[in-house]
Amino acid sequence: MRILVTGFEPFGGNAVNPSMAVVNALSDSPGLLKRILPVVYADSAQIIRDLIRVEQPDAVLSLGLCGRSSGILLERLAVNVNDDTCGDNAGDCARGRLIDSAGAVGYWSTLPLTAMHVALREKGIPVAWSNHAGTYVCNHVFYTACRAIEQLGGERPCGFVHLPPTGDGGLPLATLIEAVEICLDVIRANVAAK
Repeated sequence: MRILVTGFEPFGGNAVNPSMAVVNALSDSPGLLKRILPVVYADSAQIIRDLIRVEQPDAVLSLGLCGRSSGILLERLAVNVNDDTCGDNAGDCARGRLIDSAGAVGYWSTLPLTAMHVALREKGIPVAWSNHAGTYVCNHVFYTACRAIEQLGGERPCGFVHLPPTGDGGLPLATLIEAVEICLDVIRANVAAK
């Protein structure tokens, strides 16, 4: 079983992006494809499209930072719009711009979110639902990954999880690593059961 898991480089004045730290810390188990994406709309989209097309993973789990969260956020929906006020790391400021003019309005996560939520709560890890992944590069990657899987045909679990910061008001890095390992175990069990 091959699972693609992605994180992001730092952005917006953040010295550290916990999604990058978590992906780098995950064990190099067979079938786990790890990649750090740039916080740049065009580049991140091209990289994840190419990874999905070439590697044909059985599932995709993308991770990002939500600086205002105090726990794990399970994202339900990717929306077909980029809209920000600060620009990406290349200075591209997208205001109300479609991600894909030929794509759907949105894509539901196809990860086993309910089982992930239960497993995280059982371990005492703070977790909450989020109805969409925003309109910045995190959502852009989530949407692009779902679109790429749709274009390949077939069904593969794909979705996005936002992580809190590791400093004050967030969670320790060790807890974030444990949370993502739990999510990956749930995804593996879900794929194996199909």
